[in-house]
Amino acid sequence: MADETALETRIATRARVTVDEVRTVFESQGIPLGSPPARPRHLRIHRLRVAGVRTGALEPGPFDTTFRFREGLTALVASNLRGKSSVLELVTWCLRGTPREKSGAIHWLHEVDLDATVAGQAMAFRLNLDNEEITSAVALSGPDPAVLEAHRSPDPAQAVLPLFRAQSSESYAEQVQALMMNWMDLHPLVSTKQGTSAVTHGWPSYFGALYLPAARSAALLGDVVMSGLPGRLLQVFLDLPAAGVLTKVKTQAELMATARKRRQSAATTAQDERSSQRRQTEEDLAAARARLVQVNERAAGLDQESLADLAAATMRLARVVADRQQSWDDLMRVHRQAKIQRQRDEKLLNDVRESAIARRLFHGLDPKACPRCDQDIAADRRRLEREAHSCAVCARPVEDDDDAPEDVQAEAEERVQLSSQAERWAKDAFEQAEGELDQLSRDLQMTQEKLRRADSAAQVPEYAQAQQDVLRLEGALSVLPALPDAPDDPAENLAIKVLRASVKTLEDDHAKETDKLFADLNTAISDLGRKFGFAALESVSIDRAAHLKVISDGGHERSFTDQVAGERLRLRIAVIVALLRVGAVHQVSTHPGLLLIDSPKAEEIQDVDFHLLLEELNAVASANQLQVLVTTADFGLVHDVLPPDGIIEAAVGKPLW
Repeated sequence: MADETALETRIATRARVTVDEVRTVFESQGIPLGSPPARPRHLRIHRLRVAGVRTGALEPGPFDTTFRFREGLTALVASNLRGKSSVLELVTWCLRGTPREKSGAIHWLHEVDLDATVAGQAMAFRLNLDNEEITSAVALSGPDPAVLEAHRSPDPAQAVLPLFRAQSSESYAEQVQALMMNWMDLHPLVSTKQGTSAVTHGWPSYFGALYLPAARSAALLGDVVMSGLPGRLLQVFLDLPAAGVLTKVKTQAELMATARKRRQSAATTAQDERSSQRRQTEEDLAAARARLVQVNERAAGLDQESLADLAAATMRLARVVADRQQSWDDLMRVHRQAKIQRQRDEKLLNDVRESAIARRLFHGLDPKACPRCDQDIAADRRRLEREAHSCAVCARPVEDDDDAPEDVQAEAEERVQLSSQAERWAKDAFEQAEGELDQLSRDLQMTQEKLRRADSAAQVPEYAQAQQDVLRLEGALSVLPALPDAPDDPAENLAIKVLRASVKTLEDDHAKETDKLFADLNTAISDLGRKFGFAALESVSIDRAAHLKVISDGGHERSFTDQVAGERLRLRIAVIVALLRVGAVHQVSTHPGLLLIDSPKAEEIQDVDFHLLLEELNAVASANQLQVLVTTADFGLVHDVLPPDGIIEAAVGKPLW
């Protein structure tokens, strides 16, 4: 507890907050401030049984095969494609929850049994299969592997008890992973995905440090390079101080900081959008107000008469104009007739001055048509009357008997005076009517123009529309207030501040506690790498992120990923063994001590190198409490290195199971 209190104090000092605030933050995030040393997590397998019916041309029929595994190194030897790799996959399926890869022979299996010791507890895993899927499964605990070997189901009388049951492959995978995390005293490895969400890696990721990946993989430890998992595995297996706490704290700090940054960015974006909306609305409102002013000014220039008054005035003027037009037409005809009469009287005056016959006929009728048939008197007859002195009506000669020429002429002159006066009167009346008609027509045109403008305003209510636009935009602006800045969450700010200070404090603790540990680890990896056949290896340097620098060939420095496949394999094995060796010296719980290696000779390792690798691996496995299963198709080399109880083999060309 003293160490935890000291950690709280150091975090509070660095964050410039109180110890109570540090405790509150960690409690709210569900993260312990410290963690006790991990329990021993040794993992051993004792027996694997497989049963089923083989089909095909190679030894078809039922089979029931049992493999037993010793401490140290055990080699599975068979010809290629004869089942040795599938043994590793079946062990993986039982312990990991899912096989890494399903081989083509798994569909032959009906039953798979695995007996193991998990962190000191004897356990049995019993799988019933059909068509490569689990139909039922049970995990059992018992007093020891020997008792469990005889059971495929619980037996309380023998203290064989169920740990869980499953009815499908998915259920088995979920439950066995939870079981192993609990018994191996492991915690989920948490990382962030693009800074937005937490990703949890469980037992399958840990198992990647037990079943070595293909030599060409870029991962030094485990089989996943992403999310910094190799470094997380290294820290866990070295039981570095509060490694799990540091991972959780760092992940949570990153998630909270990213969430705050995204929220602030979203608030800024929303503010920018709102400002843009307000600017546009204000511009539209200004334009609408300008239109309203224009409409008001235009309306102010009009006579303030109603549309009904203008329509009535227009109709009245139209009727007056129509009446005056009729009067004008009548006066125009009167004037025209008066003018014709005056011209006729002047002609008659001229005739009576020049012709006695005209004087003789002056007082007679001047018919325009025949009194009997109403036909117009022809012009020829009138011409003959003037020239030949024959009556235009009856065509008889008119005798010249001019008894009072002066009186006739005087009367004709009087007629001209009267018709001229009548013409003047008619002209004056016509011209007066014409002037009045012109004025009335102009008045009517002006009234009609007013009516058209007023009618247009009534049909397209520009003013009302402009006013409505102004009101609408004022309302829109009222519901678009300027947005405030992103709300400041004091609790969140405090949490981020404390978590970031915690990350730095824990990293400092790691650096202090691990200097000697990593120095010993570097020495052990270098010694083991050379023993495993990496003759040119001079030294290595590994950091907490599991980045391995390799110095070889006279001081040439390269990274782990720059090594060839065979050297990567040797270095991976060296790291696992070094973890166990250094962990024993420093008394920390480390790697479970189970290692599965599939066909190392296939990874560019020559016979002499493979011979050396097996010898050294057998020696360090026995000396460092390591159980290793390795597969190979090289019968001779295996027998040169291992005793019979360390070899599980099939006859050349025969299946291993």
